[in-house]
Amino acid sequence: MEKATSKKGKISCYNEYHSLRQVIVVPPEYMEIKEVINTTQRHYLKENIDNDIAVQQHQKFVHTLESEGVNVIPFHAEKELNEQVFTRDIGFTIGNTFFIAALNKELRKPEEDVLKKWLNEQDIPYHHIDIESIEGGDVLVDNGKVWIGVSDRTTRDAIDYVQHKLPDYQVTPISIREDILHLDCTFNIISEDTAIIFKDGVNEEAYKILQQHYQLIEVSEEEQFKLGTNVFSIGNKKIISLPIQKRLNQELRRMGYDVIEVEFSEIIKSGGSFRCCTLPLVRE
Repeated sequence: MEKATSKKGKISCYNEYHSLRQVIVVPPEYMEIKEVINTTQRHYLKENIDNDIAVQQHQKFVHTLESEGVNVIPFHAEKELNEQVFTRDIGFTIGNTFFIAALNKELRKPEEDVLKKWLNEQDIPYHHIDIESIEGGDVLVDNGKVWIGVSDRTTRDAIDYVQHKLPDYQVTPISIREDILHLDCTFNIISEDTAIIFKDGVNEEAYKILQQHYQLIEVSEEEQFKLGTNVFSIGNKKIISLPIQKRLNQELRRMGYDVIEVEFSEIIKSGGSFRCCTLPLVRE
């Protein structure tokens, strides 16, 4: 389903690393591991999430974004939507086109309606994908290229739909390991020629393709488990990363990146980090 408007709200994201201007977030007030969907959640299921700590850490993250000049749009947290903090999954901006995702789990589908309501209020046109299924954590854009993970959450039919809607883009499916939830948990673009990757998270063919386009910074299994790939670029080679990722952060600084360390230890227990918790609308 598509919505046509005469006055279009501004959206513009042509890659993962230009200066972030506007982003949607949701505070983790009701975050909880209810149904195990990845190895990280399985590890923390018994311990689960301390919501007070999670909210404090998320607030620090939001403050960090705002201090860097980002307009942060907070959606209201709904008690029944325990994974709502992961706003990346509910939609994605490619160029000047916005897609509402087709979420895989029934529990999360109401999040699509929350996003749709806001887009309507802001007069922002969109495509609402009705092909099962595709989630924004599997979608990475780099100017004329779009990399989309083939995962438990994103199907080739949905990827074909995106390619059909964006004929001027080169959309490339990337098959990821079954136990990895989304592509951005194993691969993340941080500049026009550099990306972070957990090599074993993609198949050999995909790795060779990505190697042709980027200088790849590899992370270990342990670093991937603690969401090392899921950093968040905010522009001008500034990257928000976890303090626990000491080796990776040191390597990024050696390569000229400004690494801003923000504690997110409670939120990553559910298997997502900074990129997972952001839905960019405008990068310039």
